[in-house]
Amino acid sequence: MKLYYQTHSPYARKALVFAHEAGLAHRLEVIHHETSPTRRNDTVFAENPLGKVPVLIRPGQKPIFDSDVICAYLDSLSEGRSLIPREGEARWDALQLQAMAQGLCDAGIALRWETYRRPPELRYPPLAEGYAEKLLASYDWLEAELDAGAPLHVGHIALATALDWIEFRQLPSFRQERPRLTRWFDDFAQRPSMQATPLSGQRRTN
Repeated sequence: MKLYYQTHSPYARKALVFAHEAGLAHRLEVIHHETSPTRRNDTVFAENPLGKVPVLIRPGQKPIFDSDVICAYLDSLSEGRSLIPREGEARWDALQLQAMAQGLCDAGIALRWETYRRPPELRYPPLAEGYAEKLLASYDWLEAELDAGAPLHVGHIALATALDWIEFRQLPSFRQERPRLTRWFDDFAQRPSMQATPLSGQRRTN
C-alpha cells in the first residue's frame, strides 16, 4: 500500500503513527506530497477530490482518504489489539477524543490563516481571537477530562499528533497551568511511533 503523506500535516501523521502502533507501518510506502488550498497537487486530486492528504492507495482497490477512515481501515487489518474500541463507553471515549483532536487541528489551521498565511490586509483579528479561544478552551477540557490511564486508542494518537503539530506551528501553548495534559503529552511523545514520524517542513508559510 502507498500512503500519500505530508511531513507537516497533523492529519497525515495521525494515520502514520496509527500504522506504527498497529504494527502495519512496514506495509506502507510513504510518499510525500505538498498540498494546500492555494497549491493544487494533481496527483492527490486524482485520488481525493478534496485534494488533501492522507490518502491510502490500495492495490486493486479504491483509494481511501481522510485520516479517520484510514485509521479504521488499518485497524481492520491489524492482528493485534484493536485501537478503536468496538463497543461501550470505551468506544465513545476514544471517538470523542479523536474528534477533539481533529477540532484542535481545524482551529489551529484556521488561526494560522488569520495570522500568517492570509495577506495582512485581508486578516480579521476578531476571527483569529475566536479560534485561539477555541484552542485554550479545548486545552482546559483536556486537562480535566483526559483519561491518561486508559489503554492506548485512536483518540490518544490523534491528540498526541495534534498537540505536537500545535507546538511545531508555535500556536498558543497548552502547557501553561495544565500539568496533567503536559505530562501525558511529553510521555506519549517518547513512543517509538512518534519518534519515527517527526514533523518537518516550512514552519510559517505552509
